[in-house]
Amino acid sequence: MAKKIKGLAMRKIGEIGWIEKEAPKYGPLDAIVKPLAAAPCSSDIHTVWEGALGDRHDMILGHEAVGEVVEVGSMVKDFKPGDRVIVPAITPDWLSLEAQGGFSTHSGGMLAGWKFSNFKDGVFGELFHVNEADGNLAKLPDSIPVAEATMITDMVPTGFHAAELADVRLGDTVCCIGIGPVGLMSVAGSNLMGASHLLAVGSRPNCIEAAKGYGATDIINYKNGDIVDQVLEKTDGKGVDKVCIAGGDVHTMEQAIKMVKPGGIIGNVNYLGSGEHVYIPRVEWGCGMSHKFIHCGLMPGGRLRMEKLASLVETGKLDLSPMLTHRFKGFDKLEEALLLMKEKPRDLIKPVVVIEE
Repeated sequence: MAKKIKGLAMRKIGEIGWIEKEAPKYGPLDAIVKPLAAAPCSSDIHTVWEGALGDRHDMILGHEAVGEVVEVGSMVKDFKPGDRVIVPAITPDWLSLEAQGGFSTHSGGMLAGWKFSNFKDGVFGELFHVNEADGNLAKLPDSIPVAEATMITDMVPTGFHAAELADVRLGDTVCCIGIGPVGLMSVAGSNLMGASHLLAVGSRPNCIEAAKGYGATDIINYKNGDIVDQVLEKTDGKGVDKVCIAGGDVHTMEQAIKMVKPGGIIGNVNYLGSGEHVYIPRVEWGCGMSHKFIHCGLMPGGRLRMEKLASLVETGKLDLSPMLTHRFKGFDKLEEALLLMKEKPRDLIKPVVVIEE
C-alpha cells in the first residue's frame, strides 16, 4: 500500500487545498478503501467556510463515497480486497454503550458516529480508513452505477431519516421544508411511507420538478409569501400532521411549529451551521403544552441500513438519477465539485465525481 496519499483538505477555516500525508493505518477490524466515486455535501461547506465544527487543520474532507476495498484487518470476515462497497457517511463504533442504547450515531459522544471530515480524514483522499468494516461497509450491487450509489451514503439515509423522525404514516399530510438533495429524499421517504398530501417548500425549478417526481402534491414557494400562511391556506387552516425539516436556518423550527397540528411531529435533519439558538414560538407551541413534538437526529449509518436502501434502488422503487445534475470525471475534479457546491448555482441539485467506474 502507498506510504503517502494525496487528498483535498480543509487547511483552516475558509481555506481548502490539496495536501500530501501519510497513508491511513488500520486495525484488525478495519479496512482501507479507495474511492470510486465521491460527492461533496453542503455540510462540507458549513465545516470549511462557516467553521461550524470549529477549526480543522489539514483534515481531508468528504464523507460521501463508494469505493473498492484495498486492505482489510485480520478479524474482518465479510469483506476482502477488490470488493466494491458502499461506505456510509456515519460509521459508528458498534460495540459502544451508546450503540447498545440505540443511539449508535452518538457512539463515543454527541455526533461522534460522524467521523469522516469531522475528527478524522474523510473520503476525498486516494485512500481512506473505515472502522469496524463488517458493520460499516455494504457490498455495492452490480446493477447500481457508482455515481447513483454515492447518494445512498448520505443523501438518501439523511432525507429518509427526517420522515422516520416525523413518524410519517399512511394518509398523513406532510410538509417537507427544503428540497435540496436531502429534502428531495425526505419527500421520497415520506411518499414511500404513505403520506397522502405532500407539500414541498422550495423555489428552484429543477428541484421543484424533482420533488414532483418523488411524490410532492403541492409546491410552497417561499418567494411567494410566508410559507406558514401558504401551508395553512392549502390545508384549510388545519395545518399538517408532520413536518420534515431539511433546510433553512435557526428560525425554520418556528415556522414548522406554526404549521403542524397539535399532536403532530417535526423531524429535523437540517445541519445548522450558524446561530446560537433555535426559536420556538410560545403561543403556537401551546405555551409549552401543545403536544407538538420535535425529533431531531443524525442519520443512522451501518451496513444493514445501506443494504436496505440499496435494495430500494435495485428494485426500481427509488430512482436517484434526477438528483445528479453535475457529473465530473477524475479524482482531481473534487475541488471543482466542492466549489460548485459552495456557489450553488440555480441548476444545481447534487454534483458527483466519478473516479473509476
